[in-house]
Formats: sequence, structure tokens, C-alpha cells
Amino acid sequence: MISFTADQLAVQVKGEVCGDGSVPLTGCASAAQAHAGDLVFAENETHFGAAERSQASAILVAGPFTSAHKVLIRVPDARRAMASVLQLFSPPESFPAGIHPTAVVADSAQIDPTAHIGPHCVIGARVRLGARSALLGGNHIANDCQIGEDVCLFPNVVIYAQTHIGNRVSIHAGSVIGSDGYGYVFDAGRHRKVLQLGSVIIRDDVEIGAQVAIDRGALDATVIGQGTKIDNLVHIAHNVILGQHCLILGQVGFAGSTRLGDYSVVASQAGVAGHLELGRQVTIGAKSGVMRNIPDGGKVLGSPAAPDRQAKRQMIAVQQLPELIHKLRDLEREVQQLKFQASEGAGASRFTAGFDDGGDLGVRPDNHGVLSHYG
Repeated sequence: MISFTADQLAVQVKGEVCGDGSVPLTGCASAAQAHAGDLVFAENETHFGAAERSQASAILVAGPFTSAHKVLIRVPDARRAMASVLQLFSPPESFPAGIHPTAVVADSAQIDPTAHIGPHCVIGARVRLGARSALLGGNHIANDCQIGEDVCLFPNVVIYAQTHIGNRVSIHAGSVIGSDGYGYVFDAGRHRKVLQLGSVIIRDDVEIGAQVAIDRGALDATVIGQGTKIDNLVHIAHNVILGQHCLILGQVGFAGSTRLGDYSVVASQAGVAGHLELGRQVTIGAKSGVMRNIPDGGKVLGSPAAPDRQAKRQMIAVQQLPELIHKLRDLEREVQQLKFQASEGAGASRFTAGFDDGGDLGVRPDNHGVLSHYG
């Protein structure tokens, strides 16, 4: 069991201990599930109150919290510090060097002696696999792929030919990298396939979730920028270029040849059309349908996507439609009543027109506008 004192953890996260720094800590937990020896974190008063009432031995906090019952480790940013602490208590799993006897490895493949190749893997010709990289099982690596150091391919990841993967990349189970882009031309009454001869380039420190599909380029490369994190069930079409340190959430789809700038965020279930230029630090809201270019720093929502302030006004207006419809119907009724009254008044005026003081008919309007007889 891994154990640290509060003082030791404070050194690791550049924090300050308030209370007994010798208290042993053996793990992290939520306030609801914490036991003695656990560390919990709190970034607001609600979380801190729950942490104080828990059985945890210490609380990782940011801000001027104090406690008479718990040891505190005070840091500038509790969330970032917690991410570091979790890695200390749960370091990445290491895999023994070697090739499983059920693996099939081409003679021309270059496998670093520290790499791990699990059961039922297939390694094609001229593949290069770097130091400490691990293929956990059922992986197919096609010809001429290059895979860097400290890469982890979870079970059943498939890497098509000529894919380049950088260092410290993780690809989760069932993802497919380098399948053909969706390219066809209509010819003589049928759709003829356009060969996809490009590749995929995945830069350093990328993480790709489960069941992700990244298509190879038609002639050039599809590129995933350094540090970008891709959630589960994402599709990235041919010749898309994603910038550095982007966040792509679940079920997002990119059509071909679109470019996304550095430090951008695309929320879940957004769809992005092809051949677009999306700037740096762009934010695309969930379920958005992006059909136009977005400048640097742009924030869009809705389908079709519009600047966030405009889209929010539209959403509010849509919510008000039922009430506006009722008001419109009331106004229509009032207008009809006014028209009816006006038409009655016009008829009465025509009836009396041309007579002076009732004329030969011996009638005249009284003071209330009602015709009366006089002799």
C-alpha cells in the first residue's frame, strides 16, 4: 500500500499543512465514501462542509478555510493539486518487457527491447515501436507505422498503415486510427471510390478515448496536435487538422479538411462541417451544428451555430413563443371586434347621410347616437 504523510504530500503539491503533518494518508476519496487515512479535496464551502463531516484524515483546500477537526493541506488550486495527488497514489501501470507467444511480429519490425506486446497482437512489416510502449492485446499495427516511446494502446485498438504516433500517447479500447477517408466521385451512374493515400499523424501527449475513428488523409495527413484530448465516440474525417491542447468531447464529428486552432473546446454531440477554418481558443457548445468559419476566441451555440449571445437571445425568444402566440390571438380578437364596431358605425352613417335634421323621415339621432322619432 502506498502511503504518504501530510507533510510529504504538501511538498509534492507545493502546499502548506495546517495541523498534524505526520498523519498518514493512504489514498483519495470523495467525502461521502472517505475513511480514516483518506484525503478529500474541497474547492468551495459546500464541499468543505461535507469534507469536515466525513471520516477523512485530511482535506486538500484552496482559500482561507480552517478546521478544528481535520488536517488541512492548503494549496493555490485544489483541483490541480488533486490531479497530482491522484497520480502519486495511483501511478501508471507498468508492463513487463517482452512479446507474448501468441503475438505475430514481422521480421522487419523494430521493437524496442523494453516494449510490451500482449496476446494476439499483429505487428506488420517495418513497424517501429519505441521504448516502454505497451500493446495490451488484440492490437493490429499495419505496415510502416511508427509508434513512439511510452505509448499505451489498450485492447483491440487498430492502427492502419503509415500512421505516425508520437510519445506518451494513450489510445483506449476499440479505436481505429487511419481507416479510409470517406471519398467518392459519381461516375457513370455509380459512386466510385477515391483512393485515400494519406496518413494520420498523432503528436506527443495526446489521449484518445474508446471507439474513436480517425480517418487517413486523401493525399496528405490527418493531424492531431500535441496535448489534445479526445473523448469517446468521436469521428475525425480525412485531412482534418486539430491544433495543440484542444478538448474534443464525446460524440463530436468533424467533416473533412476542417482546421481547428490551438486550445479550442468542442462540446459533446457537436457537428462540424467540412473545409472550415476555426480559430484559436474557439468554444463550440454542445449539440451545435457548425457551418461557417469561426474567428479566434469565438464562442458559438445552436444549430446552425451562431455567436453565443445571439444564440442565447434566440433560445430565450423561442421559450417565449407560447405566451406571444396567446397574446397575438387576443390582439387578433380585439382587432376583429374593432373592425366590427367600425363597420356598424359606417353603416349607420350611410343610413343618415343626406338628411337634415331627420328630413322627410322625421327621424334624428338623439344625444346617445340612437335614432328617435319627432313630429
